[in-house]
Amino acid sequence: MIVNKKFWDGLPADVRTTLEGAMVDATKYANQIAEQQNLRDLESVKKSGKTTVYTPTPAEKAALKAALVPVHKKMESRIGADLIQSIYKETGFTAQ
Repeated sequence: MIVNKKFWDGLPADVRTTLEGAMVDATKYANQIAEQQNLRDLESVKKSGKTTVYTPTPAEKAALKAALVPVHKKMESRIGADLIQSIYKETGFTAQ
């Protein structure tokens, strides 16, 4: 949801709280629907036999994560180290 800060700040606190809760609920619901659809679509792709679906091994995933850390470091000056760290925290990403 996008609103003007002045408008948002002008709303009563209880209305903002209600809207924030509704946005959290709506996001969870939309993500559940998207996950279900993604799983159905993935099964359709697999069943078609026209595409090979490759799942990386844990070692390959770790190598990709390690390869991304220098990119994160390079972007710190553009987007801020705090934002990167908050994303790490939210996603469980560990820069090793």
